[in-house]
Amino acid sequence: MFSRTSDQGMGRLTPEAYPAVLSDLLASELSSTGAPVDVLICGMAGARQGWLEAPYLDAPAELGGLAFAAVSPVMPGSRLLPRILPGVCQKLSGAEDVMRGEETQLLGLSAMDPRFSGLVVMPGTHSKWVNLAGARIERFSTTMTGELFEILRTHSVLRHSVGDETGAADHEAGFDAGLASGLEAPQRLTANLFKIRAGSLLSGRSHGWCSGFLSGLLIGTEISGQRDWIGTGEIPLVGGTALGALYARGFAMIGAGTRIVDATEATLAGLKAARRG
Repeated sequence: MFSRTSDQGMGRLTPEAYPAVLSDLLASELSSTGAPVDVLICGMAGARQGWLEAPYLDAPAELGGLAFAAVSPVMPGSRLLPRILPGVCQKLSGAEDVMRGEETQLLGLSAMDPRFSGLVVMPGTHSKWVNLAGARIERFSTTMTGELFEILRTHSVLRHSVGDETGAADHEAGFDAGLASGLEAPQRLTANLFKIRAGSLLSGRSHGWCSGFLSGLLIGTEISGQRDWIGTGEIPLVGGTALGALYARGFAMIGAGTRIVDATEATLAGLKAARRG
């Protein structure tokens, strides 16, 4: 097994550029001649602005058949045969939602833990809350927590108070204070956000404390706002270890158990399961 990474994604590529990028990534491992090679792809390559749009499956959605709904972009003169897996959408009026990539991770989680049924939380730029029953998505909801953090940190008045001192002890104290505020009163989010600026001006709050408070406040607000989704079972947190640990602290404050599932492992397990179809 080998891995390759690239900064060439949907935001930088035109549809015509994808074949060359894929070929370059695999060039050191695959010769230009030989039998055709099936390449299974998930995520934003299948978006409308990506390589080739892969239509959404409607939720509730059975993930075991993802590969049957894949689309196949053309790569003339190549032995690579790419297939892009679809995303999943939710069309219910008032609950409209979409995902791309997470459905493959959810299929992977199901493959790794076939008996699991319950809530899955996928922290990230756009966090997903999913009711999963085996390999079936029952319903899901997206929160823009990560994107809000970045926008507020870099483009709002809070940029004068928030810094990058994420390892400082006062960052941890700020995070716990923000988490408690968000969990206790999610309806006061906009008022509590400005307390970050006021605290730095009047109480000498450090950049590290303010950064931690902002992160904790947004995560706590997300968890509290979605509290009706939370049952009694352990919640898989599919994502990166560091971000998953922050969410785990929030869930622990309200007595909910969690376990962290590595996003890369879930993606690879999902791609393997989709290929088996």
